[in-house]
Amino acid sequence: MFFIDTLDLEGLGNRSYLAGGAHKAVAVDPPRDIDQVLAAAARRGVRISHVLETHIHNDYVTGGLDLARLTGAEYLVPAAARVSFARTPVHDGDTVTVDEGITLRALATPGHTPHHTSYVLEEQGAAVAVFTGGSLLIGTVGRPDLVEPRLTEELARAQHASAYRLAAELPDETEVLPTHGFGSFCSSAQADGDTSTIGKEKAGNDALVQDVDAFVSALLAGLDDVPAYYAHMGPANAAGPAPVDLTAPPVADAADIAARLAAGEWVVDLRNRIAFAQGHVAGAFNFEADGKLATYLAWLIPWGKPVTLLAESPELLAKAQRELARVGIDRPAAAATGEPADWLPEGEDPRSFPRATFADLAALDPYEHRIVLDVRRDSERAEGWIKGSVHIPVHQLHRRQDEVPGGVVWVHCAGGMRAGIAASLLDAAGRDVVAVDDSFDAARSAGLQVVSGPGRLGS
Repeated sequence: MFFIDTLDLEGLGNRSYLAGGAHKAVAVDPPRDIDQVLAAAARRGVRISHVLETHIHNDYVTGGLDLARLTGAEYLVPAAARVSFARTPVHDGDTVTVDEGITLRALATPGHTPHHTSYVLEEQGAAVAVFTGGSLLIGTVGRPDLVEPRLTEELARAQHASAYRLAAELPDETEVLPTHGFGSFCSSAQADGDTSTIGKEKAGNDALVQDVDAFVSALLAGLDDVPAYYAHMGPANAAGPAPVDLTAPPVADAADIAARLAAGEWVVDLRNRIAFAQGHVAGAFNFEADGKLATYLAWLIPWGKPVTLLAESPELLAKAQRELARVGIDRPAAAATGEPADWLPEGEDPRSFPRATFADLAALDPYEHRIVLDVRRDSERAEGWIKGSVHIPVHQLHRRQDEVPGGVVWVHCAGGMRAGIAASLLDAAGRDVVAVDDSFDAARSAGLQVVSGPGRLGS
């Protein structure tokens, strides 16, 4: 009998897998922090004999090379992927024996990348599951625009053909096991559900119900922003990432925190946005540890900038350090735990700013001057925005703050998390800010004028 264990990487919206039989197993698209893969293998009592990559990843640093070195496993990487380390190149149609009666068969599925390869898990010669990486996802496909702009349409067409190949060659009951689609920006859309099969995808996936021209047109029109840190992930993975280092960073006291802020380094407060608004170190930025920390911090921070982490507990700090290591933000320059009183020089008070709802915004005197700043992405704003609001996506705000008009800034997003980040950026710059911590769905019912339609989205 075979088994498949799913390892969820919730902060990045990805999944990794451990699959095998009674004695041996294969690790599929493993994360940088490989200890969780090793723990899963230990629970099963199996040896990891193979580590495989479906593609060179653009959204996180792989742990595949390190895992293969540590376990002595064979490292399987698509043959066409340009890498700088020794590996076993995989070609279309290659097969690998994982355990008795359990094999893997490679299927070339270009589209997400030119070299993308899916792997069919077979038991006694019958397909039971397919690891589709960034090819066929649940209800959608991996985006084709992360490699090279001039290749985007070509890869989109290849993505359509690859989906059809999977559907044609595999039985309807074959389980579909993608790496992306659960919140990752590597997906062209959010996954439509949590589990799927080839049969379900044939009935509802756009790649399998639309002709190629309609599919490509819709896919390219719907592509969203690309996180800036993606530019660093592919090269790091192709070069061969260094082993992860999760040892505790140096401890920072109040004087050290102040000195790092004065030097222009990033000091990141990991507490929830409510606690941060109530009191924080002036100049610190707020990225909640329980939000999409790795995605948004890695997206906004100038790459390579030293970062000091502030957390309410050692456990929260360790969780954040692990998540950041997955996207190549290694070894924080320093860290501190506790609360603002522990992080500020004696006699210095915490800084704070108010939080509000859309009802509070609607209740303002219409003649009172205020700025409404929308920090959602373009695709979200296109579906509706508050009349008269200024639009700067949160990932652009740090370099575009001078475009925010003077006055009190009421900043909002779709739910509150990104508004908290944006409010902290503006607060650190000395602006008077109100964080609207509310669902955008409440804006219209609160009495605010929400408009939508074609035209300029900047105001």
